[in-house]
Amino acid sequence: MGRLREVGAPYVVPAPTGVTIRDRLKGLSSQDERALRQVGDHLGALASRDLKARCMAGSAFGNDAWAERKRVLTVESSSRWAGAITKATNDQWALARRGQLAHVRVLEAEVRTVARRLALPLRAAGDKRAAGGYRSRREWFAKSRRLRVLEDRLRSARADWRAGVVHVVRGGRRLLNSRQHLAAAGLTEQRWRERWEAGRRFLQSDGETGKRFGNETIRVTPDGEVSIRLPAPLTHLANAPHGRYVLAGRVAFPHRGGQWRERVSANRAVAYRVHEDVDRGRWYLTASWKRPSVPTASLAAARANGLVGVDTNADHFAAWRLDAHGNPVGRPFHFGYDLTGTADHRDAQVRHALTRLLHWAKRHDVAIAIEDLDFTAEKTREKHGGRTRFRALISGMPVAQVRSRLAAMAAEKGIAVIAVDPAYTSRWGAQHWRKPLTGKRGKPTRHDAASIAIGRRALGFAIRRRAAPPHDDRSDRRGHRSAQVGPGTRGREETRPRLPGPRTRSADAGSGAKAGDQGAHHRSGHPAEPEFRQRDSRALGFNGTVKPFFRVRGCLGL
Repeated sequence: MGRLREVGAPYVVPAPTGVTIRDRLKGLSSQDERALRQVGDHLGALASRDLKARCMAGSAFGNDAWAERKRVLTVESSSRWAGAITKATNDQWALARRGQLAHVRVLEAEVRTVARRLALPLRAAGDKRAAGGYRSRREWFAKSRRLRVLEDRLRSARADWRAGVVHVVRGGRRLLNSRQHLAAAGLTEQRWRERWEAGRRFLQSDGETGKRFGNETIRVTPDGEVSIRLPAPLTHLANAPHGRYVLAGRVAFPHRGGQWRERVSANRAVAYRVHEDVDRGRWYLTASWKRPSVPTASLAAARANGLVGVDTNADHFAAWRLDAHGNPVGRPFHFGYDLTGTADHRDAQVRHALTRLLHWAKRHDVAIAIEDLDFTAEKTREKHGGRTRFRALISGMPVAQVRSRLAAMAAEKGIAVIAVDPAYTSRWGAQHWRKPLTGKRGKPTRHDAASIAIGRRALGFAIRRRAAPPHDDRSDRRGHRSAQVGPGTRGREETRPRLPGPRTRSADAGSGAKAGDQGAHHRSGHPAEPEFRQRDSRALGFNGTVKPFFRVRGCLGL
């Protein structure tokens, strides 16, 4: 099978550490909206100035510089507003640094790929791990020019990284660039200006435990009344004592509203953010807080009742339930979603599919096993060349969104999530499980077989299953096939090489017509099954019936 990369061990995904809920601010008057825009624009200007100062400081960052920036902002706002702005600025700079490092890693990978292919002869054969030489002299010349462009970009990115220089746009770089292409973006200049100003406003504040209702700057009472502490230059807008502005609109937080009321009633910290949706003409209030630390369930406890193996695809989740011994139970299920349309539509589709999946797992009281996918380094055109459809496929799979959504939703229902290494699950699942589970009622898809492979890996079993036949029916008579390979044996997932000897007409090891064929382990031609460390000579077929693993051919000597 060639070189196989090391498969990582499965682990239980920890529960999320925070909670975020959102509700619409209904019933706002025109005066309320004007006041929110004035406060947001003023604080947004301060945030832009502070971000510029932080970017100019670069990597030379310390508590003294942070305190000085906060003192400068306090004069034009308040101490709490200045603290919220400087903290948000530091977080934004740190995020930009992480993105910058990831960009450097991607450029390095692209340069290595192009340089390696340029060094190969034209039309040199490639393999499954790396592409071969370029197809024509014309393509070779174009890629040689692209290599110089990539090297220039890499040098510039490395220089910025060493100097601590980051490039950040408050409001979003994509929206900024669309200013020069309003017709292509489907926007007018006025509509673009409204989006730009809304994206650069700053109306968010961290909570403080022990303060009234958990936040002094943006205060929300248990009955939904919202009030904002105005910055010093805008205190003339106050309509309540102590320089506060009380909004006419109220919030209710239908989702997790009970948890939120419990926190604010106990004066526990809650962070708030107010933002405007220009397209809908609505204002929203987002509340967030930290979850209490909950011990993560052990891997053995998550495996106790079996689990549901889930294969993530571009348009559906393929799931199959497995018992504690690794046997597929019942029939597979598909939970479809549509990833076309707006971001909100795509998010709703994923949430709906995950909800149905979690309800199914909760009904059977089992955990969920899912692949720990990451396509960050797999989307470049230098790695996959002209395979544009494949690049579009992996780019459209919402792997990061699925991970975060599933972890949060499963934690609320008390369902453990096990993440497994995705290496070879589709290939080995189809190789070892599609044919044995084919029955009169249908044939499992490649994705169904991959879900079984994912579930067995999460349970600690090898993907390949093979039950030992009786001694007298073994083609090699009490040989290696009666030995079940343990979890620590190297190469346990690989195909068995052909052994030389009289039974194989003295064929050399690894050669022959059926060398490495999983369906040629004994004379009957019945496909051998992936190994199974438990003693079980039966497997459930695709139609739910019991299907034997071997067929007795008769007594010897007849």
